[in-house]
Amino acid sequence: MRLRTVAASLLATLALVSCSKSPTGRSQLTLMPTQQLEQMGDQSYQQMKQELAINTDAATNAYVRCVADALIETLPQPYRNADWEVTVFADDAANAFALPGYNIGVYDGLLKVATNQHQLAAVIGHEIGHVIAEHSNERVSSNMMVGLGLQVGAIIADTQLDSENAALVMAALGIGAQVGILLPYSRTHESESDRLGLDYMAAAGFRLEEAAQLWRNMAAEGGANPPELLSTHPAPSSRIEAINNYIPQLTVANKSPNCRR
Repeated sequence: MRLRTVAASLLATLALVSCSKSPTGRSQLTLMPTQQLEQMGDQSYQQMKQELAINTDAATNAYVRCVADALIETLPQPYRNADWEVTVFADDAANAFALPGYNIGVYDGLLKVATNQHQLAAVIGHEIGHVIAEHSNERVSSNMMVGLGLQVGAIIADTQLDSENAALVMAALGIGAQVGILLPYSRTHESESDRLGLDYMAAAGFRLEEAAQLWRNMAAEGGANPPELLSTHPAPSSRIEAINNYIPQLTVANKSPNCRR
């Protein structure tokens, strides 16, 4: 009875999933209401602004905002006319993010690695791509479905196997879900956001070849890189190759942003 109930819940959830496509045409699993994710994104962003130091240097903020605005002007609606908030955090990490609810954060440590406006545009465009492609919705939805699947597996293992073998089966299912579903899903998101970021860069007139140079800079920063199979991100070499293969398909707009620090 318990197995039938969980299985029925799983099927009911799948039946409610609306057919959706990402901006690149990829089929998506999106179970969460967009408005709810935007509220969550806003809450997380406000909390970060309260807990992290903020860079108040006017020139730095104007530079980052200039790059972000150049990209935002190229976005599809409703993103183009949305009231995006951009915050520069005083942190040495070479990182940036964008959250649902039109929130962009850039750590000023990134400006040491992204050495010009084009490289910074590659990062910000990539992060905006995550928002527009609703990757956070997909991640939450996939975790929900994996959780339901593991519940079904646990019931089967509990009713059909002894306790020792049931524990082994559940451990294997957990590893399989992580390596076989969730991590590749993350790598798919990263690669898709790279392409979307390049689309926005091209429409804004940024130099596309600088996106590959950015990842060379990142790789030169060093640090331990896990095997690509066990990583949520593509390896830098794979990323650079994919970027260089995609660039010839794009036409760069006949304009040149002029964002300077």
